[in-house]
Amino acid sequence: VQLQASGGGLMQAGGSLRLSCAASGRTFSSYSMAWFRQDPGKEREFVAAVSWSGEFTYAESVKGRFTASRDNAKNTVYLQMNSLKPDDTAVYYCAARAGWYKLYATEYQHWGQGTQVTVSS
Repeated sequence: VQLQASGGGLMQAGGSLRLSCAASGRTFSSYSMAWFRQDPGKEREFVAAVSWSGEFTYAESVKGRFTASRDNAKNTVYLQMNSLKPDDTAVYYCAARAGWYKLYATEYQHWGQGTQVTVSS
C-alpha cells in the first residue's frame, strides 16, 4: 500500500489542523493505520492509531486533543488536531501495517512522505 499525507501547515497555539492520509490499494480496510511525528534529531514518536476494526489508541501527550478516524470507502485516515501546542511542532507521518496496530515505528511496513506541522506560540 502506498500512502500520501497532506494537511500540515503553520498554526497558532490553540488552533486546529486536520491531516489526511490517502492510501492506494484494495486492502486498505485490512490495515491498521497510525500517525507518528518526528522532530529533527529525535526518534519518531507514536501519536495515534486506528485498527482495521476501528479500535483507537492515543499517546498520552495528545489524548483529548487529537482524534484519529478512518474512512474505508475513501481509503483515507485522518488526524484531527485541536488545541495545538508549540510542542506539537514536528513532521507528521502516516503508517500502515497488516493486522493489529503497534506503538513502535519499526513495526510498520508502509509510510507516507510526511507533512510539516508548525505551531507558533
